[in-house]
Amino acid sequence: MQKKLICAIAAGLLTAASLAHADTLNIGFADPVSSLDPQLNNFAGDRSVDLHFFNLLVQSGDGGLRPDLATSWKPLDDNTWEFKLNPEAKWSDGTPLKVEDVIFSLKRAGNVPGSVATFAGFVRMVASAEKKDEHTLIVKTKEPTPNLPLNLSSVHIVSEHVGSTANPEDYNSGKAVVGTGPYKLVSYTPGDRVVMERNDAYFGGPQPWEKVNYRYISNPAARTAALLSGDVDVIDKVSVSDLARLNSSPDVSVFAYNGLRAMLLQPSFREGPNQFIRDNAGKEMAENPLRDVRVRKALSLAINRQAIADRIMQDTVTVANQWMPAGSIGYNPELKDIPYDAAKAKALLAEAGLPEGFQLTMHVPSDRYPLAPETAQAVAQFWARVGVKTKVEVVPWAVYAGQARKNEYAMSMIAWGNGTGEASYALVNILATVSPEKGLGASNWGHYSSAKVDGFLSQATVEFDDAKREAILREAAAAVREEEGILPLYHYKNIWAAKKGLKVVPWTSDRTVAMMVSKEAEAK
Repeated sequence: MQKKLICAIAAGLLTAASLAHADTLNIGFADPVSSLDPQLNNFAGDRSVDLHFFNLLVQSGDGGLRPDLATSWKPLDDNTWEFKLNPEAKWSDGTPLKVEDVIFSLKRAGNVPGSVATFAGFVRMVASAEKKDEHTLIVKTKEPTPNLPLNLSSVHIVSEHVGSTANPEDYNSGKAVVGTGPYKLVSYTPGDRVVMERNDAYFGGPQPWEKVNYRYISNPAARTAALLSGDVDVIDKVSVSDLARLNSSPDVSVFAYNGLRAMLLQPSFREGPNQFIRDNAGKEMAENPLRDVRVRKALSLAINRQAIADRIMQDTVTVANQWMPAGSIGYNPELKDIPYDAAKAKALLAEAGLPEGFQLTMHVPSDRYPLAPETAQAVAQFWARVGVKTKVEVVPWAVYAGQARKNEYAMSMIAWGNGTGEASYALVNILATVSPEKGLGASNWGHYSSAKVDGFLSQATVEFDDAKREAILREAAAAVREEEGILPLYHYKNIWAAKKGLKVVPWTSDRTVAMMVSKEAEAK
């Protein structure tokens, strides 16, 4: 099987012509893929592709946690969890899933060389993982961890017999893409497409699509054109400018759902000068003014979020006043919307000793988030009105991610997916004090650090009572707002478009997978 797979990849036997088949699904997706190694980077594009080939112990969704490779799980005591594995699960090479595979995966997930968005935060509380019997896993935690199953719902399980000698390059070549998922890899062309075929031995049952052609089309207009021309059957992240056209097309159905992804600005908390922060004479400032909460609050008040939502995003987002959307776990309903108040923003800048403002450069990825550069330009104009003369630099994601991670930018932009539907996901990854050894702050690009917020995370981590835990998470949201650790802008609506006759029902966050697409007759 492995030899046949490698030959198929090398020869490129599956052409576009052979994909023109009734049981083939062609998807045009927006998020770039950095690797087929499911444990390398916690990026949206990677996660979407990974779900076709690899499973999780448990899955999180709108209705809470549900079985995946684990059929059941329960705490044995405050620091011990038992997971029962599905005896029907097999790797795509025919090897049965073993407890040892999960143990290997939990150890590997937090320490993959070359990672720029590590999964370490999800396994940070795992003290040990041991085999009880052929289908039972025992996980010991460093301290009481009631949300361990939720954390593990973000960690893909890879095989020990293949993965123990594999590196990310082996996954990209296809050699190591031996998964338990509903599809098997046929070929991967970086920056272009992933071609896959149905795994008929999948323990969850065969999928309706025999083949999937998963194409990376970064340009929104090009995605729309590909759908209208019939080159693809489904597209994600529909462009605002194309929405009316698609809605009026008799050959297309549009599916819009409120999403969990929040567009956030991350100010740098780095001490000392920053090349992207200068005084009005163009000279680097000795100290970083963004470390002053009055300056951060002024910048937040200077943004007219509703105007951005109406004029730029055109009803494809909802205005945000915190990182979680209304109705989600950890959303604090007591937090009021952030007002647009330019006069107060100017007063706060003056109070901070900057009555004439300063110069700032904001960085934004060019090929990652829908209308992110346009949003950044609008923010820059609002800031200029209160004296903060802002330049926007648009950078390819491949460069942007590495520089932002090093806290080299003064103001960066991140659209955080909140993939578990619960507030601690962001607390662990983008709000906790950066600590690689603890698996915290992997995407905290501005290096925001708050003893108060870290304390709330610690409390929430060990609280088994759901109501008490959510109350703690709400307090954390209030603390982040008070300290302006991040500047929330809006929550995306998830919008897909498909040719008539297909139905798209979303998974959590904004993943785009073949398993959420069905023929309308089958979907009823």
